[in-house]
Amino acid sequence: MYNKSILSSDQIVQNYYSVKEKIIRAADSVLRDAGDITLIVVSKTFDFDTIKPIIDIGHIDFGENKVQEADLKWSEHLQNNKLCRLHLIGHLQTNKVKRATQIFHSIHTVDSLKRINEIEKYKDDEASITEDLFFEINMAMEENKSGFSQSELELLLSESNNSHSQNYKGLMCIPPFAEEPSPYFMFLAKIASKYNLQNLSMGMSADFEKAIQFGATHIRVGSEIFGARK
Repeated sequence: MYNKSILSSDQIVQNYYSVKEKIIRAADSVLRDAGDITLIVVSKTFDFDTIKPIIDIGHIDFGENKVQEADLKWSEHLQNNKLCRLHLIGHLQTNKVKRATQIFHSIHTVDSLKRINEIEKYKDDEASITEDLFFEINMAMEENKSGFSQSELELLLSESNNSHSQNYKGLMCIPPFAEEPSPYFMFLAKIASKYNLQNLSMGMSADFEKAIQFGATHIRVGSEIFGARK
């Protein structure tokens, strides 16, 4: 069901510290504090033994794509380690929203009004642990990606003044694979500033240093640490 990394535990840890160094250098280059940037180690598809070396050195933020996978893989550990924080970075199905709010501290992929309305049902539920929510924007309008269009999001934020929930604090995007990401990062930062949204979830293994230079507060890095997925 899960993948094992082809890398040794020592290599994984070494890669992790290399990424942390790159974060510091990228932040320094634009006079930012690296401490303001959350590294989400993308653990999707990998088994727990692969992830454990990163947990053992004290890292607490991890990203998963699917609610069911995260539930099976993390539930026991989360009960024993209250410091760990899970971030949902994959598409959220409506019928999985309730459980998602019970195991994810942050949801980065709120991509429609339907999803917003479903999340609202559980925001005051005692079992909910979700603290931060991000609107996902599909800036290039790629058919294979979810997310609000720019005009949809701006209309939503203008009409509601972001009043759906105080927990909506940021924007998330994934630039087109074959294009230079910088214009997309810059544009996302501009929208966030316009509507006073504090968090920017952008940047992955191939482009997180550029994302930091454009204001990313949350970067999502997996293959740079664990190696390529099968």
